Amino acid sequence: QVRLVESGGGLVQAGGSLRLSCVVSGRTSSNYAMGWFRQAPGKEREFVSVIRWSSGITRYADSVKGRFTIVRDNAKNTLYLQMNSLKPEDTAVYYCAAGWTLSTLKNEYDSWGQGTQVTVSS
Repeated sequence: QVRLVESGGGLVQAGGSLRLSCVVSGRTSSNYAMGWFRQAPGKEREFVSVIRWSSGITRYADSVKGRFTIVRDNAKNTLYLQMNSLKPEDTAVYYCAAGWTLSTLKNEYDSWGQGTQVTVSS
């Protein structure tokens, strides 16, 4: 079982930046695909970005492309999501997830963190 713990959320003004972290522990694998999803109130959980832990290959949702960057630190077993040029519509709970494919589908991910709240004020 892999354990995921997110941190780094908070309140920021539109145009600002935040960096989310996700510490990965337990039965990890270099073959994992580590993803970020988000869920706004009253909406479905949606894909944000994913990275293959071993190769560093990434994938982004169109809504965040060019503004968000997903990075992993192998030495620290930590996944990051650098979020720049934040918009009010980025407000959501952000979740870290582990799976085996670079999928945009939440059902393809086996393990989830508890989430961290990001609020962007206008």
